[in-house]
Amino acid sequence: MLGTLAGALEVRQIPSGDGCLTAAVEGDIEAVDKILRITEIRVRYTLKIPAGTRAAADRALTTHESRCPAAVSVRSCIKIVITADVTEE
Repeated sequence: MLGTLAGALEVRQIPSGDGCLTAAVEGDIEAVDKILRITEIRVRYTLKIPAGTRAAADRALTTHESRCPAAVSVRSCIKIVITADVTEE
């Protein structure tokens, strides 16, 4: 998901390298019918963007999940929650 978001930002001329984009990920594992399953994944992005690019960054954040092969592959069985801390510099 991080790579997909990085690509979406770069297409919009928003840099994602050099520490501009990071992610912290955690999840829940629960017993479902006596079988351990990942039931939720939480992704928290930290994003530093140039001043004046907030609208474009928000569009990338809003749309990247639907373009991410990993997210699309698991979203029918694992809840994905995405949040972002965005700072304009």
